[in-house]
Amino acid sequence: SSRPLKKGEHPMCKEHEDERINIYCVTCEVPTCSMCKVFGAHKDCEVAPLQSVFQGQKTELNNCISMLVAGNDRIQTIISQLEDSCRSTEENSEAAKRELCARFDALAALLEEKKSELLQRITREQGDKTGFVQGLIRQYKEQLEKSSRLVETAIQAMEETGGAAFLMVTGGDTAVLSLPRIVEASKGGRLEKIEHGYESMDAFSVSLDHLAEAVCALDFNPAEEDEEYFDGEEEDVEQ
Repeated sequence: SSRPLKKGEHPMCKEHEDERINIYCVTCEVPTCSMCKVFGAHKDCEVAPLQSVFQGQKTELNNCISMLVAGNDRIQTIISQLEDSCRSTEENSEAAKRELCARFDALAALLEEKKSELLQRITREQGDKTGFVQGLIRQYKEQLEKSSRLVETAIQAMEETGGAAFLMVTGGDTAVLSLPRIVEASKGGRLEKIEHGYESMDAFSVSLDHLAEAVCALDFNPAEEDEEYFDGEEEDVEQ
């Protein structure tokens, strides 16, 4: 019959509508009725009691269900492990990023501190040198002013026509236009001078090539070989 069976209702043979299906054809692997075995399509086939085949196949199906459930449990366990691994990987990655940023920030702060220290040394040297030179400039200006006044006095003396008046200005070591004073003034005095290359700041050159090479060579520690997280052989789970 093509109509669906209700639970507990015994199926009837399609060929013999009045016969219940009560035996199992082992040869064809289908349930059938006694009439089919005696007169029908299964008369030459090997048959077995329906109940014994039913109990055997039901036990086998129950074992298969247990295997499927166990396989599903193993798969669910693996899925949970993989999800935990994914979360741990993300958390460890964020921690590694934070640590890396902290180390680079500390290195940058150290470099910035060292740069400020060296800049301050250059600034101090600049102040010392420019202060010394500016002091020399003031001294030379004072000397120039004295020499200019001496030139004006000498020009005025040259215009003097009276011998007594002229000699009063130029005569003797203490006179305004005495020869020693003029000679000293013509030499520019005995003021200090700066040496050649005094303004150079080459001494404050810093080579950072080795640091640049070290930074370029920065890398993570060699990773150890990955461990086996799943042991045992691969299992094929029938679905």
